Amino acid sequence: MVATGSYRKGWALRYLREARAELLAAQKTPSIAQSLILEAMRKAQAAIYYSLGDPAFIESIIYQAFYTQQQPNDEPVLKCLIEIERMIQKLSQTPESELSETIKQVDGIVSIASDIVELFTGEKA
Repeated sequence: MVATGSYRKGWALRYLREARAELLAAQKTPSIAQSLILEAMRKAQAAIYYSLGDPAFIESIIYQAFYTQQQPNDEPVLKCLIEIERMIQKLSQTPESELSETIKQVDGIVSIASDIVELFTGEKA
């Protein structure tokens, strides 16, 4: 397990709480659900990045691998993060008519983020 500084741990946990709140609000307010869902996905992703280290550094690695379509060898965390980015890109373009299915998928992203944050911070998220 990687030790995460209290500053980054605090931000990781905060972003995770906010992602859950955004997702709950999306379920209750369909008229603005699309923007809330996008915020929930990005905040879950930010929670992961903060739990792993410097978010700007991690984000640059993910974007470089994602946009150059490099397939990481033997790097399961990197593979997972690239797949999350792929899901976010796909779901951000999902039509509003598929809102309930999108919410389920975003709930899965938030759940994965929660597991990763817990693993790397040592705290139940």
